[in-house]
Amino acid sequence: MAQDHFNVLFLCTGNSARSILAEACLNREGKGRFTAHSAGSHPKSEVHPLAIELLKRANYDTSGLRSKSWDEFAVAGAPKMDFVFTVCDSAAAESCPVWPGQPMTAHWGVADPAAVEGSATEKALAFADAYRMLNNRISIFVNLPIASLDKLSLQQRLSDIGRQN
Repeated sequence: MAQDHFNVLFLCTGNSARSILAEACLNREGKGRFTAHSAGSHPKSEVHPLAIELLKRANYDTSGLRSKSWDEFAVAGAPKMDFVFTVCDSAAAESCPVWPGQPMTAHWGVADPAAVEGSATEKALAFADAYRMLNNRISIFVNLPIASLDKLSLQQRLSDIGRQN
């Protein structure tokens, strides 16, 4: 993949927490080389408030973040994706749209922090843990020598990243 800029799509069922966190992380960590997007098969009406709160505390710009359908990225005129990562097990098991350009895909499953029940502290810790795991994976991803890897090696590395905690 000898190119300078890559489009990445993070998928999750609701597109309200994990995929949003990943989008924000990659857009900051990979600025200039990567443009991240996120979407869901059944998007929620809004981004989860604890995801927004966590990102704001970490000085992310949250103004453009919104929950959206993956259909937006499977139509003519949508950005051509180079990579598509599922970050929840539900989305990984669903039949995804056909993405133009045959992007490389991998599953980077993370437990759903929005599903955690308990105290406000327990919920905040679940979001922090999801953020930490996604941020670690994204840090590894942006430092891959993409241009020097053949497709098979790159696919293996992407899959390996999904097993990182």
